[in-house]
Amino acid sequence: MPLGAYCIICCRRIGTSAPRLKHHTSWRNIRNIIRVTGSLLLGGSLFLTYEVLSLKKSLTLDTQVVEKEKMKSYIYVHTVPMDKAENRDSFSTVDIEDHDCAVWLLLRKSREDDKAARLKAVQEMSEAHHWHNYQYRIIAQACDPRTLIGLARSKESDLRFFLPPPPLPPLKEDSSTEEELRHLLASLPQTELDECLQYFTSLALSETSQSLAAQKGGLWCFGGNGLPYAESFGEVPSATVEMFCLEAIVKHSEIPSHCDHIEAGGGLQLLQRLYQLHKDSPKIQRNIMRIIGNMALNEHLHPAIVGSGWVSIMAEALKSYHIMEASHAARTLANLDRETVCEKYQDGVYVLHPQCRTSQPIKADVLFIHGLMGAAFKTWRQKDSERVLTENALVDENRYTTCWPKTWLAKDCPALRIISVEYDTSLSDWRARCPKERKSIAFRSNELLSKLRAAGVGDRPMIWISHSMGGLLVKKMLLEAAKKPELDAMINNTRGIIFYSVPHHGSHLAEYSVSVRYLLFPSLEVKELSKDSPALKTLQDDFVEFAKDKNFQVLNFVETQPTFIGSMIKLHIVPVESADLGIGDLIPVDVNHLDICKPKTRMLFYINVLYSSSVKL
Repeated sequence: MPLGAYCIICCRRIGTSAPRLKHHTSWRNIRNIIRVTGSLLLGGSLFLTYEVLSLKKSLTLDTQVVEKEKMKSYIYVHTVPMDKAENRDSFSTVDIEDHDCAVWLLLRKSREDDKAARLKAVQEMSEAHHWHNYQYRIIAQACDPRTLIGLARSKESDLRFFLPPPPLPPLKEDSSTEEELRHLLASLPQTELDECLQYFTSLALSETSQSLAAQKGGLWCFGGNGLPYAESFGEVPSATVEMFCLEAIVKHSEIPSHCDHIEAGGGLQLLQRLYQLHKDSPKIQRNIMRIIGNMALNEHLHPAIVGSGWVSIMAEALKSYHIMEASHAARTLANLDRETVCEKYQDGVYVLHPQCRTSQPIKADVLFIHGLMGAAFKTWRQKDSERVLTENALVDENRYTTCWPKTWLAKDCPALRIISVEYDTSLSDWRARCPKERKSIAFRSNELLSKLRAAGVGDRPMIWISHSMGGLLVKKMLLEAAKKPELDAMINNTRGIIFYSVPHHGSHLAEYSVSVRYLLFPSLEVKELSKDSPALKTLQDDFVEFAKDKNFQVLNFVETQPTFIGSMIKLHIVPVESADLGIGDLIPVDVNHLDICKPKTRMLFYINVLYSSSVKL
């Protein structure tokens, strides 16, 4: 399309006046240029059909006016060499290339009523690697949110498809990001909160108020109360304020009605400011992405999330070398992508593969459940290595990986959907987040069961892979699912279970802990692992009977080496007799409790898991 026509129509779309044409451009010439044979509607904008593009010369415009409009509305124009300009001071002429037709045709196809045609158009856009810079920018300016999200979830998409986020609103006078974050938390409703969230919100507001007062007074103190587990936040008061508030807002964002208040209070823009300010703090960025991912579960908020520029941020994060950053972005984008994704991924449920749109049909699910003090990513890393990796390092993933389910398993079994689950655990009440509530294995299993069902777990054949206490959660989830007729598919589609050092009969861990303070305050999770725990014995007896009835295929691995707990205690956490479920194969491995699920090499990964024919899809 000629530059003049394109800019005139874009200016109409954004409600600004069009650049004034110089007098020597007659309306007869304009009529000769704009021969309209049809039109199509893109983003609420009337774009002329591509017959206009057959003409080679564009209108001559005042380039200074164009530049002003471009800054207002993100219009990106073709940069023309100076030797082609008719007037080097104020005017330029743009030649429209024949291959520009592809850009506009794909834009049109991306708006078709036929879903297959739309998906194909987005795929073709994402595979375009030979376009000029301005052509990517045309797509970025003209595509609708559905297409934008599709491009963000396409593995090969060029980042030039994504406009920079709109300018952030200025902070209020005499305010700071920490203060505005605290005000956002204080503005959220206190309804629909459980006792733990009420306590945590109140404590966050109280402690951050004292911290902010200390900053303004030049002192680092908390009124003598002490900030609980402050050592985990760092020594900078502002970082403490932000982390404390963010963790509370994460919990609020799990309540749909509270997400509305976060958006109405300018939370999307404020969180974006914090995200940009703390590029060197993975912990802060992770909590921000958790909040945005939770908000994306609410479809009526999608226009606000897209309009605030978060899709561009997530598209870049999805390409990150850091597994945590990429997985959080993948979760958010999947929740936004209602074109190809039916499932919804709640907080703590992460898809390791496939993280982008794919034409590969998914035949089965594999679920990874970590244990005490574990996490969705770090539990399943390769055995700790002294080798230091950087983003720019050329890494052979066949030899080294930070997450073997995402790298090795996905590469060898691309038809799998690989999900890793994360939940909070603690070894001691010393660092407990809420003294009013203790989360038992039964509580956590029901919570995870609900989240996994929302993610579509049970709709296809599945295998469970668990480490330590995660195996107890798997057993409890399956027993609970068996009580609910609507979850019959989850039971019937379970093909097998792999247990890595699961203390089916208890562990000595309940008798020890990291230091004296933990010995005095063992957490409920640890208490439930004791050998004389009635709940543990009931769980074991019920599950064995149930698994035999359902003929589950089971594989048990167990450590044979002790594990250092802190610097003082060396403990064989799960002895062989405790890891013996009573059904399925039992395979001892010459490693400790932490390394039992961390293969040292890819070859050991195959030996430990893939060689076994006892667990099949």
